[in-house]
Amino acid sequence: MPKPPLRILLVEDHPFQLLATECLLKSFGFEQLTLAENAEQAICSMSRAQAPFDLMLCDQCLPDLPGLELVEIASRQHFIIGAILLSGLPDSELSNLMAQAMTRGLPLLGYLSKPLNKDELARLIAL
Repeated sequence: MPKPPLRILLVEDHPFQLLATECLLKSFGFEQLTLAENAEQAICSMSRAQAPFDLMLCDQCLPDLPGLELVEIASRQHFIIGAILLSGLPDSELSNLMAQAMTRGLPLLGYLSKPLNKDELARLIAL
């Protein structure tokens, strides 16, 4: 797994999931975390950042924009280096989103089903 200090943007609209994921990331030693509850907050944080985020963990079902669309905006604006989608959607839908990301040339490292699995998160972050 990459060693901190990775700069991570976590975008999650559900308060419990946001806190749980933040705690999970901190348990790995990641401390440079920026939290956002929706796409609008995420875009504001990214536009204010002095350098691209190393990784964006993003809920697919945000209230104001689908996660994959936020990944595309962030990638095209050079706000992020890589991204991981988080979702409770079925694996077939998540696989479809992964294929769409590849077609669009997006830096999507993969996806994680909720609730998050610590080992799966560690595997994706290690990429």
